[in-house]
Amino acid sequence: MLFDQTARHPDPSVVRIVGPWRHFDVHANGIRFHVVEAEAPDAGTVAVTSRPLVLLLHGFGSFWWSWRHQLGALTDARVVAVDLRGYGGSDKPPRGYDGWTLAGDTAGLIRALGHTSATLVGHAEGGLVCWATANLHPRLVDAIAVVSSPHPIALRTSTFRGTGQGRALLPSLMRYQVPILPERTLTRHRAAELENLMRSRAGAQWTTTEDFAETIKHLRTAIAIPGVAHCALEYQRWAVRSQLRSEGWRFMRSMNRELSIPVLHMRGEADPYVLADPVHRSLPYAPNGQFVALRGVGHYGHEEDPATVNEHLRRFTGRR
Repeated sequence: MLFDQTARHPDPSVVRIVGPWRHFDVHANGIRFHVVEAEAPDAGTVAVTSRPLVLLLHGFGSFWWSWRHQLGALTDARVVAVDLRGYGGSDKPPRGYDGWTLAGDTAGLIRALGHTSATLVGHAEGGLVCWATANLHPRLVDAIAVVSSPHPIALRTSTFRGTGQGRALLPSLMRYQVPILPERTLTRHRAAELENLMRSRAGAQWTTTEDFAETIKHLRTAIAIPGVAHCALEYQRWAVRSQLRSEGWRFMRSMNRELSIPVLHMRGEADPYVLADPVHRSLPYAPNGQFVALRGVGHYGHEEDPATVNEHLRRFTGRR
């Protein structure tokens, strides 16, 4: 079995995985975040804040580890991956899993890291945070790059227009709306449900690799940290419940504008969870954006084909 049998209720320190990076904590927007920074080859000779900041934001059920292949890819930038609110080694407050607060978290992190702006890179829910921060805190965002994360209005429109996106997205979202049971389902049998979810959304080639096996081991351990499963599901619950509330309507109105900053969207052609239709519908919100299809990969393009994604990121940020 891939899962660590001793980690029934692991300590948050399990996400401080050793590698060519450093771990530290940052306080922003009223809570503490665990962040991981790539070790710069010139560390000690150049102040870290003199390099442009690239902030990496993970998706559902994950933590900073999903960006392990990107942390060292942009050598001329200060590259920092974060455990989002409620995940990994970050604080797990009972509320704040709405788009407004998540954008505030990112804005606060940029400032707390000593920068005045950043390029944001996000996967899935982390991509939603990129779109939200770019709209709600535009002075702090230089550019956004997202993986399988269409513009939120485009995704909502596609979901309810009978394009197939609804069938891909809504079953899991609706299952998560009831209390308690989804948390138990996600964590029982050593978080086997999380592995099943990832296998169903990933490309077939990646799921047979040692890299996937190692990732699943870490993710199944991290989701068992007390409070993480509940917080992860709160993101999904807000996404649905906000559609029936005034705060959700106001949030969508705030997203209804063109972005003038550079935008890069990458989607795996074999992604069964985020289809091509909402990506196409995202073009009006980023008319000068770059929209890239990744061949042979599914929902986790940055993990399934890191070499291609890293090359696109280097070209996009102008750092090769």
